[in-house]
Amino acid sequence: MPESKNKKLILFDAHAIIHRAYHALPDFSTAKGEPTGALYGLSAMLIKIISELKPDYLVAAFDLKGPTHRHEAYDQYKAGRAKLEDNLVLQLESAKKIFTAFGIPIYSCPGFEADDVIGTVVSEVQGRTFKDSKGSTLDIIIASGDMDALQLVNDKKVQVYTLKKGINDTILYDEKKVIERYGFAPELIVDYKGLRGDPSDNIPGVKGIGEKTATNLIKAFGGVEDIYKALKKKDDTYKKSGITERVRDLLLESEEEALFSKTLAIIRKDAPINFVLPSNWKENLDTNKLLDLFQELEFRTMGDRVRQLFGLQKAPDKKETKLADSKNTSLFQNSKDERELALMLWVVDSNFPLPTLEEVFRFTKAKDLDEARKILEKELDKRKVRNIFEDIEKPLLPIVEKMNATGIKVDKKELKELSEKYHKELSRLEKVIWKEAGEEFNINSPKILSGILFEKLGLADKRQKKTASGALSTKESELEKIRDKHSIISHVLEYRELAKLLSTYIDAIPPLLDKNSRLHSTFEPAGSTTGRMASNNPNLQNIPNKTALGRAIRNAFIAEKGYKLVSLDYSQIELRIAAILSKDKKLIEIFKNGEDAHAGVASRVFKVPQDKVDKAMRIKAKTINFGILYGMGVNALKVNLGTDRKDAQEFYNKYFETFTGIADYIDKIKLETKRKGYTETMFGRRRYFSGFESPLPYVRAQAERMAINAPMQGTQADLIKIAMRKIDEQIKKENKQDNIRLLLQVHDELVFEIKNDLVEESVKKFKKIMETVLPEEKTLGVPIIAESAAGNNWGEMEKI
Repeated sequence: MPESKNKKLILFDAHAIIHRAYHALPDFSTAKGEPTGALYGLSAMLIKIISELKPDYLVAAFDLKGPTHRHEAYDQYKAGRAKLEDNLVLQLESAKKIFTAFGIPIYSCPGFEADDVIGTVVSEVQGRTFKDSKGSTLDIIIASGDMDALQLVNDKKVQVYTLKKGINDTILYDEKKVIERYGFAPELIVDYKGLRGDPSDNIPGVKGIGEKTATNLIKAFGGVEDIYKALKKKDDTYKKSGITERVRDLLLESEEEALFSKTLAIIRKDAPINFVLPSNWKENLDTNKLLDLFQELEFRTMGDRVRQLFGLQKAPDKKETKLADSKNTSLFQNSKDERELALMLWVVDSNFPLPTLEEVFRFTKAKDLDEARKILEKELDKRKVRNIFEDIEKPLLPIVEKMNATGIKVDKKELKELSEKYHKELSRLEKVIWKEAGEEFNINSPKILSGILFEKLGLADKRQKKTASGALSTKESELEKIRDKHSIISHVLEYRELAKLLSTYIDAIPPLLDKNSRLHSTFEPAGSTTGRMASNNPNLQNIPNKTALGRAIRNAFIAEKGYKLVSLDYSQIELRIAAILSKDKKLIEIFKNGEDAHAGVASRVFKVPQDKVDKAMRIKAKTINFGILYGMGVNALKVNLGTDRKDAQEFYNKYFETFTGIADYIDKIKLETKRKGYTETMFGRRRYFSGFESPLPYVRAQAERMAINAPMQGTQADLIKIAMRKIDEQIKKENKQDNIRLLLQVHDELVFEIKNDLVEESVKKFKKIMETVLPEEKTLGVPIIAESAAGNNWGEMEKI
């Protein structure tokens, strides 16, 4: 867009933008469980518009609840629209905070929609001069996700900035672009709607008239009134424009509907608002308020975008600091003081994984690092979590830093052979899928795949979920529901698995290797809200292990010559912790007796001797055993067992009637967390929850599920971290740092590279350390067991 000397006014159709953002972005939510996806999209859109269009004035228009003048004229207006989801309703209200923080005034009017308010403003200010704009006129840009606004376009004086797809794919419509798209001028958009209608607003139009015919009619004759004048003439000139007798009859029979539909589509310009051109929006902008709001919403990268946009200094510290300021940066790139501050904040409140310096300062309201440290020190004591910082997290920093620097050796030849093999298989599967579909198509496009599977092949299930755009979903979980309907489904799932393995690991790892063929992931002690460590660039905690295709990748992770890879892995640790925390006598008994945990549970639930427990019984027990760790309800149990609700409910009831300690513990956790606002691990690590107070039932349910799991998963995280520290102390005590190297931490598992002649001795000592981290008096007799294995590569290890 050529630079204009005139001032620019941006008018936001808030509802339309937020609605589009809601459906374009994932279901983001805060640690409290409050939905924020649409708010994130709105914020990104505002920053993009300000950056690209450089406006002088900003104004937002909102819809109000209740009927409008269109409903009064036509009670079926928008009748086909689904009721707004609660998530979206909440965000529409919260969006006003974002506009206010940006210094943007909000207008709305009872009985009128937001686009009527915008139309009124356009009518009032177009062509007028304003004192505070030094006598110049205004160029107006309407930001909207609704194409109705195009009727207001006027040359380049009034343009529409709208979303083509997602949030980043946008287009600015001036009059020329509208004509390129529709073939006629902007003011005829309402006539187009009068003819073909608008299903999204339930505007009827003329039955039988589609996009092509409506376009041809308007190109030939102009507006609806002109079309009817031409059709009513006694001559047959209308035939020369390609109009058939059938179409003419349809139109003549529905003249009233066409004129009425056009009236409904017209954006009104007479909403009774008292519009005042605001001062330059920057004068009303409060960047501190905006940054505080983004922190409250947990938009961790928006702060940097705002500072960059407004030329603010990166952080309020007087010293030069560079603490992690985006989602993929590491604490280890910063000074010792900075990373400790970040760690302290995370221990104080784990809802700040990988804290940024901005978050440290905004939490403490400090002016420098020294003041921030003093405030966080007080918080550690106030919240009784100093031991978590001093005994677990702080000593772990140098251990993890060394682990990251050491890396793990990778066999490039093995990966190359896997790549060739998997690409051939991918190509074969592609041809098989095309043959089954009866045509060639892009298998990686969910939209195209949805059309093939559900429209062409008719494989949709009545339980099939839809995407935000209304298309039937092709997510793995949805395709699993219909796997048995057609062989193409299994082939698509296999194709996707191969494609992901290739893009995420097999083809992605070789370029990341150093000169010694070692891969250096970045393990982050403060990388999650649960206390667990995270791994980035690449994530080695997600190397697949459940399928043969995935396990083959682990074969490429190898030991140096003269060394072995050694794995030490806690056995069923979270289930053992569940037994200890719940004090459930029957579950404790199973572990004390050394029984197979799942067979032991099945035996007691189904009331049969353990040698009579069949495979189906054990699978059911295993499903619910792991399910209770994550707050699984009856519906989830039904899906996981592949049974009906009656059977799932019956099994669910039997389980908790048998393991009453578990049932009581779950109820206790829910009540205590709601009262206190946090859960605690056996070592005192806290995780805070506020979703219990949410007005949304599903948010409260989600908070309950996470609260049930938090003490178990958090205690497991504490155990493995303490074990890492104690093992490191043992290695240093024996001065064997050069012969024993910690390479990976994969939640319950530690992977070492140990010199051949030290493997047996080291495993014995490390197993004992891991199994005795939790004092015996706290285990209630439940044995904590670490299993060990060794081999030349990570995929082929033998138990030792």
